Amino acid sequence: MGGTSGIEQARKTAEALAHSPGFGNEHSSEAVPGALPHGRNSPQRAPLGLYAEQLSGSAFTEPRAHNRRSWLYRIRPSAAHPPFVRIDNGAVRTAPFTESVPDPNRLRWDPLPEPAPGTDFLAGLWTLGGNGDVTQRTGMAVHLYHANTAMTDRVFSDSDGELLIVPERGGLLLRTELGLLRADPGHIALIPRGVRFRVELLDDSARGYVCENYGQPFTLPDLGPIGANGLANARDFLAPVAAYEDEDRPVQVINKFCGNLWSATYDHSPLDVVAWHGNHTPYAYDLHRFNVIGSISYDHPDPSIFTVLTSPSDTPGLAGVDFVVFAPRWLVGEDTFRPPYFHRNVMSEYMGLIEGAYDAKTAGKGGFVPGGGSLHNMMSAHGPDRETFDRASAAELKPQKIDDGLAFMFETRWPVTATGQAATSDHLQRGYDDVWQGLERNFRP
Repeated sequence: MGGTSGIEQARKTAEALAHSPGFGNEHSSEAVPGALPHGRNSPQRAPLGLYAEQLSGSAFTEPRAHNRRSWLYRIRPSAAHPPFVRIDNGAVRTAPFTESVPDPNRLRWDPLPEPAPGTDFLAGLWTLGGNGDVTQRTGMAVHLYHANTAMTDRVFSDSDGELLIVPERGGLLLRTELGLLRADPGHIALIPRGVRFRVELLDDSARGYVCENYGQPFTLPDLGPIGANGLANARDFLAPVAAYEDEDRPVQVINKFCGNLWSATYDHSPLDVVAWHGNHTPYAYDLHRFNVIGSISYDHPDPSIFTVLTSPSDTPGLAGVDFVVFAPRWLVGEDTFRPPYFHRNVMSEYMGLIEGAYDAKTAGKGGFVPGGGSLHNMMSAHGPDRETFDRASAAELKPQKIDDGLAFMFETRWPVTATGQAATSDHLQRGYDDVWQGLERNFRP
């Protein structure tokens, strides 16, 4: 479904969506009354002639608090498919990243160039870099996408990790096995490992970012002394309700498996789940609902206070990857340099901009702009540019509302190695280091 009529139909569908709220909840939904069995998961005969199938996003024996699984009641079992064959990977790359060496330099990119006509979400997916090893289920990848048409008669699933989609321009309608979600700029969508989905566009084109998480599934961070409330509230995450396709027509199903794309042509749509229950489910979340916690006395807080989702590692407090948002907030610190401070970090940071400007960087052409991004790898020195430093050092310290931008960060435990295409791309800003030129010696002993 493409073109103007396809976009209009997708918008009508998106406007009428229902949801089941609550991150980590045990959700249940049926598109046809009576499709969910009661009292058991896999009865001798599933209701309405459906097939019962469990989708496990964690090992059976992982602790109950971390266990992810959903039971699906579908028209045909997933096992009913022909062999998969390798297809070209396009611009998608996967860990381990060996096309270049890890770079200690600060790097920044302009937005992706315009795609060729007829480019859908998957064809427009472009890998910037990442870390870890996908076969060991560790690490992450940073992708960007730029699309101008809907995915038609094809469906995608990622066996390598879950996908955190961050739209920057143009809304998305995500048709998943478990139902439909809408993700506009300023929202995110989380697609669990192995869940099949198709992306349709709500505007003429769509652009944004994707964090592919190979490690433990994203979860809400612990709040510690913050208390029981704050940051991203579980109730604001929206899971889909069941919606199914009962269509007998050729559909290309593409599976990303251990770094490569594999394709099989089904004789039916695999988005045929009539009912489901469980907690291995997609979510959508409005970043403007993030409850920002900040300093009401002095100093800029560490950016970890802005964590929306975290993928834990084997070391408490050390994330495989964190998703951090710099949402609208008040700055009231007394005798405080209010933008983010100069910093060197054992973690590696990829930053993107969804809208407006970021308070530590100059916007405009050649600067940090929506759709672009910066990479500050482990221990690379970064912080406000000269213009921002001069302005903030002389500013009148009255209460200030920061509401003209929405930036985010993927922060990861290991250095991010850029792909060959990212390291040599035309939209890599070759003069990024220049933004710190002119930070002169002010020391007066």
